[in-house]
Amino acid sequence: MSQPEKKRLAWALTGSGHYLRECIDIIHKLEDVDLFLSKAAAEILQQYGYTHNVGRVYLDKTASSVPVEFFYQGVYHTVVIAPTSSNTVAKMVCGISDNLVTNIFAQAGKCRIPSIVFACDTAPELESDAPRDHVVKVWPRRIDLENMEKLKTFEATTVAADMQELETAILARCRETSSS
Repeated sequence: MSQPEKKRLAWALTGSGHYLRECIDIIHKLEDVDLFLSKAAAEILQQYGYTHNVGRVYLDKTASSVPVEFFYQGVYHTVVIAPTSSNTVAKMVCGISDNLVTNIFAQAGKCRIPSIVFACDTAPELESDAPRDHVVKVWPRRIDLENMEKLKTFEATTVAADMQELETAILARCRETSSS
């Protein structure tokens, strides 16, 4: 099968509302982005009232995560999973790939496609956006913080601690892939 002319960025959303608006803002600044939505992400986008302007959106509708075939075909240069819920981080750390997002993370790793992850639980105390313009204080559990640290040890995986690190890592990766 022939390689696509220009590789794309795969961006996966999970069921986290923490920094979701900021992630959507970054997506809108980028070109050649496809969205991969977990079932929870599809719900939370609607619940928060956020929209996106990407052309291709893949929903978690199949048991075998059919869209992962694009990773074998060389369609993507990078996977971004942001914001990433503690549930998704825990599954990725344990090697569980039972939904679209965890499956693309696993397949990206198997295809040596770099991943950039913004795990929501990055500090012992956080303020997070909640639906309907509320801000809430949250205290990630020790296991959530430990899982984020474990994820940092994965090969070809960059874990961003904040939105600035996330955007910097994405832009650096896009520059790298456009010059190769």
